[in-house]
Amino acid sequence: MIDKTVRSGAAAVADIPDGATIMLGGFGAAGMPSHLIDALIMQGARDLTIVNNNAGNGDAGLAALIKARRVKKIICSFPRQVDSHHFDAQYRAGEIELELVPQGNLAERIRAAGAGIGAFFTPTAYGTELAEGKETRVIAGRAHVLEYPIHADYALIRADRGDRWGNLVYRKTARNFGPVMATAARCTIAEVRAIVPLGALDPECIATPGIFVHRLVAVADNRGAAAA
Repeated sequence: MIDKTVRSGAAAVADIPDGATIMLGGFGAAGMPSHLIDALIMQGARDLTIVNNNAGNGDAGLAALIKARRVKKIICSFPRQVDSHHFDAQYRAGEIELELVPQGNLAERIRAAGAGIGAFFTPTAYGTELAEGKETRVIAGRAHVLEYPIHADYALIRADRGDRWGNLVYRKTARNFGPVMATAARCTIAEVRAIVPLGALDPECIATPGIFVHRLVAVADNRGAAAA
């Protein structure tokens, strides 16, 4: 019998090693797997490379992981906002590395990893510092930059509901990076508001098929689910 549910966030992240590359779903607070991140902080893994849309907000979620000094490098598209003080302080002190990626490129590099695409050309960032050292080519009269996929050891994502096979549905914009990240990691761990019986999810609404999900944990308070 296929059953991907685990008893707790702690059990779900117990084997994540130091130095792992981890994708974190979320666009700000919407879709951020806060409970799994809290469990990861308690677990103690460090020197992590984090792939996320931004670099943490306030003192919770990714910001808390950075505050705990567990992050060696972050790959993101929007590292600075009014409450990204933990990232700002460590970056200015030279204690954390940043790879800045335009948001569309970030999504496509993650999608490419899941789709098995070796590399792709895009006009985004051509002629800027972000393209320095990268291969370029003129295609149909327009200059393009060669970009490579972003793979991860783990993806931590949040969905609204899931079944024991790992099929997931999301709530509105909390969906954001979750579906593409789930395809691009060797191990995808999802936290959900509720685990429902098989057949309870409308197949037309399943955004992440269970084949891409390895572990599933229900959380009592799915923080940020209303942020849509």
